[in-house]
Amino acid sequence: MERQHGIEWRGGVPISTRFDDPYYSLDNGLAETRYVFLEGNDLPARFENGFHIAELGFGTGLSFLTALKAFRESGIQGRLHFTSFEAYPMSTEEMLAALKPYPDLPIQVLDGESDPDFELRIVIGDVRETLPNWDGQADAWFLDGFSPARNPEMWEDSLMAQVGAHTAPGGTFATYTAVGTVRRALETAGFTVERIQGYGRKRHMTRGQKL
Repeated sequence: MERQHGIEWRGGVPISTRFDDPYYSLDNGLAETRYVFLEGNDLPARFENGFHIAELGFGTGLSFLTALKAFRESGIQGRLHFTSFEAYPMSTEEMLAALKPYPDLPIQVLDGESDPDFELRIVIGDVRETLPNWDGQADAWFLDGFSPARNPEMWEDSLMAQVGAHTAPGGTFATYTAVGTVRRALETAGFTVERIQGYGRKRHMTRGQKL
């Protein structure tokens, strides 16, 4: 993948210079990912063959690898589908550097390993243009763009409506943000929305289910 924006490193954590925001928690990115995106979507309990996760913001690949590890450990026979929408992809080398603190994750899959138990698709481009043209339906969404204050385009009402339109009946979402405008947009998009305790120093996060 071609590098398209700057990265600086702070205590081993990659920081986007475009958005002045870390790619994952400065405290413990893996623990935050498990809490927000797995527990927030009631995973791994809902996993089944063909389960489809969609994500806004692939970043370092941490959320994908965390989900894949959980899928493999669940004992489900079959394949996990994972589609991520990313406007500014990191290079493979940058992702591998960012993931060094988490050697227990199946990091080798980012370096070209092929395996029949997952299908990963990364859609490059402005998600406001690419998501409306996507023909998929997600069983769970990881809404993991940079913060609404720093990257408002990723959280526009029209984009949240597209998230709702591309969610299977009974599908879910989870996100670290609890900003009111985002919660209201997701309610309008057809989700029941719940604000719950956030991870670490974040007071709240949001999760919901498609009506």
